[in-house]
Amino acid sequence: IERLDWLATNLLELSKLDSGLVLLDLRPDDLRAAVESAVEQAESAARKRGVELAMQLPERPLRVRHDPQRMGQVVANLVANAIKFTPRGGSVVVTLSPAGEGARIDVADTGVGIDASEMPHIFERFYRGSQANEARSSGSGLGLAIVRSIVDMHGGKTFVESRIAGGSRFTVT
Repeated sequence: IERLDWLATNLLELSKLDSGLVLLDLRPDDLRAAVESAVEQAESAARKRGVELAMQLPERPLRVRHDPQRMGQVVANLVANAIKFTPRGGSVVVTLSPAGEGARIDVADTGVGIDASEMPHIFERFYRGSQANEARSSGSGLGLAIVRSIVDMHGGKTFVESRIAGGSRFTVT
């Protein structure tokens, strides 16, 4: 029942985002707070899975016009995926840096990687990849669709680099 509730909540969230029913609370604010909060919330999950979680933030405030709650959700989804697909003893590093007039967020892991044939589909709703493994079977295939939708609403871009057994790097600008 909890899993169905979680799935329904994510579907409703994505539907609202895609239909324009969600209004962003855009304001110039320090993006470090949203990133730091999302990473800190993921620390216990990383510890349980035996994955090292680290973040690299700029020393000075990085004021960017954004919706702090939604950008926190973007980072939380990317970090949760990175932890889920990284084996025990691996690592996930979240880096925030200035990029022109905006910012760049990188979530890099030493995980299982994504096959090149799957890359065009990973941001599609319900897509979980063709490799049957424990991590993929435990997800809904909605997290990256939500990430893409929120980033698009901010006028940003989402990129991914990955190779099988070589980890992945998701970048949001």
